[in-house]
Amino acid sequence: MSTIFSKIIDGEIPAHVVAETTEFLAFLDINPLTMGHVLVIPKKEIDYIFDMDEESYFGLTLFAKIVAAGIKQAFPCIKVGMAVIGLEVPHAHIHLIPMNYVDDMNFSKPKLNPSQEALEEAAQKIKAALTL
Repeated sequence: MSTIFSKIIDGEIPAHVVAETTEFLAFLDINPLTMGHVLVIPKKEIDYIFDMDEESYFGLTLFAKIVAAGIKQAFPCIKVGMAVIGLEVPHAHIHLIPMNYVDDMNFSKPKLNPSQEALEEAAQKIKAALTL
């Protein structure tokens, strides 16, 4: 069964994409913890990140590092946090979150609800900062 992330990859569901390769996709979380919160996924549907073959796992991690550098430039912060959590979508994904406080990575706090325009502006800022 196709996950919501696979539907984003296939273009069935719109997303604010910030970076893409033949193997990986990075797009904004529509209910971010902080503005600039990005999800990085493999295009191959696999549930558990540690079930990925080594080449894909290392490729995803390197892709996330490149995207994180763009996030940090577009949304100046102390660090870009990385988390692999969540059971709600059975598709491996990494959260990249601009951080100025430890609480910026608290997934139990209320999420933001930005407009589509604000998300598109955020995506464009990250895209402009990336060097892929």
